[in-house]
Amino acid sequence: MTYTLGEIAAKINAELHGDPACEINGVAPLDTATNGKISFLSNRRYTSQLKSTEASAVILKQDDQEFCPVHSLVCEDPYVAYAHVVRLMNPPHPVVPGRHSSSIIAADASIDDSVEIGPHVTIESGARISANTIIDPGCVIGKNTEIGESCHLYPNVVICAEVIIGRDCILHPGVVIGADGFGIANENGKWLKIPQIGGVIIGNDVEIGANTSIDRGALGNTVIEDGVKIDNQVQIGHNVRIGEHTAIAGCVGIAGSTRIGKRCMIGGAVGISGHIDIADDVVIMAMAGIANSIKEPGVYAYAIPAMDVRKWRRNVVGFKQLHALISRIKKLENQ
Repeated sequence: MTYTLGEIAAKINAELHGDPACEINGVAPLDTATNGKISFLSNRRYTSQLKSTEASAVILKQDDQEFCPVHSLVCEDPYVAYAHVVRLMNPPHPVVPGRHSSSIIAADASIDDSVEIGPHVTIESGARISANTIIDPGCVIGKNTEIGESCHLYPNVVICAEVIIGRDCILHPGVVIGADGFGIANENGKWLKIPQIGGVIIGNDVEIGANTSIDRGALGNTVIEDGVKIDNQVQIGHNVRIGEHTAIAGCVGIAGSTRIGKRCMIGGAVGISGHIDIADDVVIMAMAGIANSIKEPGVYAYAIPAMDVRKWRRNVVGFKQLHALISRIKKLENQ
């Protein structure tokens, strides 16, 4: 799609420096953008790329305006403005109502006439799917599942029985919602499976990344509140609750019955123990291991940064001796 700079400036409430009639037909990075493309600068480490960019226009802050050799749109948060421009120029895939002939749909499933159902989709008994939802090839919708309006299920998404999904949700390829949680009991040295009889409730405007799994509750429900954004390959255990507008990066593992607050940000590969609470507005940096509840907002980091392997080996030796050193220090203090 093509817009003029004047149209874009009006839509993102930016101050235009340059020709309002300049036509923009796409978005590109500063270093590869060409004529007709718009780019953005939100990190000053890329100022050198700004100075040499061949883009037609750049979204940036007022302080960076002096370095811009082309038309510009000045605003307070260039990254957010860029997000709006990308959405403007790349609208969602339009819904094409209909059911592919290879789909298998239970007779008592309730499906709005505006829903798009692709090839080899299975929709089981009692499922209810609301208007303007897209279900891509290979998806499975379990019994008595509810899916709200304007959702998009990408290929091979599996929604198990009795899951509730709100409106405007995006589930990327390979997502599994409502599989059994890891419920087992040890009986005389052997593992006994505990039936998982709860469900999963997902709010509105939730996005779930590729190959992420969210387990059903053991008794009650696993709950993902409105506006939560979850990256690829995240594991969410049974009876977890995640507060609204929390963002979770890739490869995070959250054990069962943990409660995570609102507006949290959890970095990649974080491991969170079960049966703990994390307060609202907590930021957990990548690779951290969280074993205890976090009761106060703030930034938390527990991982050891990468270092030269020889130095790491020496530090490991010291760590093994740490308890003995602490005991010696206590004895010296007592003396």
